[in-house]
Amino acid sequence: MAHVIVDPESSSLAERWAVIKTPRTNRKRYPEACVTLVADEQSALAQADPRRNLHAARVYGPSVSSESQRIYYLVRWLNPS
Repeated sequence: MAHVIVDPESSSLAERWAVIKTPRTNRKRYPEACVTLVADEQSALAQADPRRNLHAARVYGPSVSSESQRIYYLVRWLNPS
């Protein structure tokens, strides 16, 4: 995540567990509409289904892009594709 500036004092930007709906796992950021936040790592892994393009991940955000869209940055995938 070297391309993201992390603000340790921010209350809205944080690392979170998530399930991302995407056919491509080679991107570094994902729009909020593709990201479902979950409570913990086990929940993310339980909801993941690569056949349905649902991938468990650790994300950072949400952040507002230059196009005024809320996005999450990928920290890491939990289930390798």
